[in-house]
Amino acid sequence: MPQGAHRPQAYLCRRFTPGVEAALRERYGLRVNEDDSILSRDQIVRAAQGAQVLFVTATEPINADVLRSLAGTLRYVATLSVGHDHIDLAAAHELGIQVLHTPDVLSVACSEIAMMLMLNACRRAYEADRLVRSGQWHGWSPTQLLGKGLAGRRAAIFGMGRIGREIAARARAFGMEIHYHNRRRLPPDQEGGAVYHASLAGLLRVADVLVIAAPGAPQLKGVINADAIALMPPQSVLVNISRGDLVDDDALIAALESRRLFAAGLDVFANEPRIDARYRGLDNVFLSPHIGSATLETRDAMGWLLIDGLDALYRGSKPGNLLEPR
Repeated sequence: MPQGAHRPQAYLCRRFTPGVEAALRERYGLRVNEDDSILSRDQIVRAAQGAQVLFVTATEPINADVLRSLAGTLRYVATLSVGHDHIDLAAAHELGIQVLHTPDVLSVACSEIAMMLMLNACRRAYEADRLVRSGQWHGWSPTQLLGKGLAGRRAAIFGMGRIGREIAARARAFGMEIHYHNRRRLPPDQEGGAVYHASLAGLLRVADVLVIAAPGAPQLKGVINADAIALMPPQSVLVNISRGDLVDDDALIAALESRRLFAAGLDVFANEPRIDARYRGLDNVFLSPHIGSATLETRDAMGWLLIDGLDALYRGSKPGNLLEPR
């Protein structure tokens, strides 16, 4: 916990869970973005003047200009996310600002969302829910809303990190065969019998259900494009819990409209929250509003990981969730 008669000043860009905010108020002179709106760079700079600690999420663009504008007092940036592509780590390091993130604690919650999307896409849940709510359901029929079962199908996981491995464990429980692509093959104890593909193209060719769980990176933008989708088996399913901009919206929408793909389940989108409006008109896509880690337990754990990491830094220790410069 920060020491001294005067608590360090901190600014909270988005609202955290009540328990986490209470703990932050005990430690810091905390200023809060009370209406929880998404702030622009200029708004962050104005609001966070004088802060030693800046609490952010993946919605805040913390680039070099923001960091330089706050560098007079800013010592730490703490992001409530695993991903950190919204923060200029090189600039932070150059300015002597340390950055914390929240690895590990959200892997289970995100894997559950992946399975939710997979099941809802494969079993046509959006259409089923709408049928009942609209009053158009006239009774059971042997050919009504026929979907795809998961057992015996190939789950192709693009990105077999912590979250990917949790997805694999759950997909196995549904009787799926696990395939994956990573930059490197996993050791056998982590692979768990999954089939490794050295190339993304190789993975796509066997993807009955493609699950995108790769970390966001500039070189992966648009990697799932029309050529990539053309490699997937006909009537396959695409699930994305990673970053919206890994998928080419035009290509995915065309594949869904033509029924080249059976369905998709999406929790992330390019230009959130201003998603491509064409998705809203498709029956064969299940949409959720970036809720991969949205359980109370997980968000509490993420917040406490940042609190504990900052407590360690104020004690002069090095926490495990400190991001090193690239």
